[in-house]
Amino acid sequence: MAMTSQEILVEMKRLVAAAESKNIQIRAIGGLAVQAHNKSNHPQFIREFGDLDFVVAKKQRREFESFMPEAGYSPDKQFNVLNGAERQIYSDNKTGMKVDIFVGDFEMCHKIPLEERLKFDPVTIPLAELFLSKAQIFELNRKDALDITSILFNNETGNDDVEKINLKVMSQLCSQDWGLYKTTSINLGRVEELMKQEDLVLSQEERNLVLIRAREIKRAFAEMPKPIAWQLRDRVGTRVKWYIEVEEVDR
Repeated sequence: MAMTSQEILVEMKRLVAAAESKNIQIRAIGGLAVQAHNKSNHPQFIREFGDLDFVVAKKQRREFESFMPEAGYSPDKQFNVLNGAERQIYSDNKTGMKVDIFVGDFEMCHKIPLEERLKFDPVTIPLAELFLSKAQIFELNRKDALDITSILFNNETGNDDVEKINLKVMSQLCSQDWGLYKTTSINLGRVEELMKQEDLVLSQEERNLVLIRAREIKRAFAEMPKPIAWQLRDRVGTRVKWYIEVEEVDR
């Protein structure tokens, strides 16, 4: 039985609250987490969702593995045995909906550490890392570009995590990882190009707001400290591949 996007959003919040009641911190990541921050409910950013993605701290992995069956989810035993220290998969016993779990860190084209950052938003990972989790995708598709746009449109930039894209955190992560900086910068450019497309249901004023916030991030990158290792890697540039090619998990 397929669930509507609204039902999946309700289930996302239910799981976070149920885990919290057992002192287990899980936080949503992915497209549905982006939708949770679509405060304007702008029609351009409304789409269908088929599954849920979460992050759980490594230190709570065992408690989480006991919690999920209690919450009505069955583990993919083969996948979890092989990958469970970094990633796990569960299925809803009633609907069959898949839940993808990242343990400790989010790692796809680039690695984004989350172990100590789960407390800074009550439902999702913090906006800075949520932005980077989309912006780290090297082969960015339109759906993910619109997710990046949604985050920029709906949330201010700033230097804290209170409903803001934390520029200090983003700069810290990107100053430590040239590859993450490079892919994020490329994708900011792609979003700027997206804002020129006539088929977007965005006014010119709305497009300008997205562009202003994208440029605030680029300015923060220009001003961030750049360690010697970062500068050396920057000299090498794109002559050496700087991202991991990711194969989709199909279970």
